Amino acid sequence: MECFRSLLAGALLVALALLAPARAAEVRDIRLWAGPDSTRVVLDLSGSARHQLSVLKNPDRIVVDIADSHLRKGARRAPPGTGAVQRVRLGRRPTGELRVVLDLAHAVRPKSFLTAPNDRYGYRLVVDLAGPGAAPPVRVEHAPADTRDLVIAIDAGHGGDDPGATGKDGTREKDVVLAIARGLADRLNAEPGMKAVLTRNGDYFVPLRERMQRARAQQADLFVSIHADAVLDRRVDGSSVYILSQRGASDEASRWLAERENASDLIGGVSLDDKDDVLASVLLDLSQSAALSASETAAEQVLRQLNQVGEIRRPTVQQARFVVLKSPDIPSMLVETAYISNPEEERRLRAAAHQGKLAEAIHQGLRAYFYANPPAGTRIAQLAALAAARPAVLTSANAAPSGVTAAAR
Repeated sequence: MECFRSLLAGALLVALALLAPARAAEVRDIRLWAGPDSTRVVLDLSGSARHQLSVLKNPDRIVVDIADSHLRKGARRAPPGTGAVQRVRLGRRPTGELRVVLDLAHAVRPKSFLTAPNDRYGYRLVVDLAGPGAAPPVRVEHAPADTRDLVIAIDAGHGGDDPGATGKDGTREKDVVLAIARGLADRLNAEPGMKAVLTRNGDYFVPLRERMQRARAQQADLFVSIHADAVLDRRVDGSSVYILSQRGASDEASRWLAERENASDLIGGVSLDDKDDVLASVLLDLSQSAALSASETAAEQVLRQLNQVGEIRRPTVQQARFVVLKSPDIPSMLVETAYISNPEEERRLRAAAHQGKLAEAIHQGLRAYFYANPPAGTRIAQLAALAAARPAVLTSANAAPSGVTAAAR
């Protein structure tokens, strides 16, 4: 019995040690990133720390109190304001907290969370400040009044304080994929009947589900996320294209069904909030099945075009549970353009010419898909019908149709 008591006492001491407050956290740096719709504030910490966030009015400001913490000696006192943050103020409270005050240019919707260390950063306290405005509506610029442009959402992965993978020579994934995304957008916008929208068009971070929401707000016909992979083995190379796995679709279906009463989104134009469980489940399943089928067909076309640019890591379309692919009614794909961890591929990814080749390959793959599967009521549907009719007229004259590529046929 005495032995048992000793063991129990020892276990309690260990448990109390684990539950004891962590050593005082040191705030090593404060960084700000501003996007068009939100601002991110990142505090680099020496360790885990508890914090409390408060929203104050008149004037608008955010107050973050970090328990038992201090600013590292020699660290800059406060960075200049940017985006929604006009000024950052710091102070130590008598109770031991480090207080960070964000003076705001306007009211925001704040969210804060602590992230664990990764291979690039230590502990980070992240404060996201979302603006009050909604995404702007789609502007149809070159389609006739009785048709519409196809809208393709292009998502450059990572951004801001999330650099993504980094190559041996310091090439950052977030920079490379943004350049490819912009190149793809330029090519799609030059296509009659197509319009590109970027989930980010600068060096700032957009949360994963917000990327989906931005595509939905723009009523996108397709979503393509662009990345550059990394693995420990630097010999690995090649491109891959992913769509959502069946398990990922099931997870998202459960989420939508659980939240449908509070959601204003529509699935294929039909709201789920007023449907009973069975009907909502059937509608969601039909929408997801159609989106996954279209995703696979479009991804196959993109993979075929990427195979003409360089090595293909996996010759078939892959499936994964990436969050950005989970829109239940928007065909979606994620393109791993290359392995930035491979020194040769890193060198190519840095070159504007190769970035352009990758953008053109994705462009041609999307173009081929939409000309073969044009949505009704779109300008592309008209152009595809015209392209299909022209060869029959000109074949007898042994001539190629002017201005119609193989992809359009």
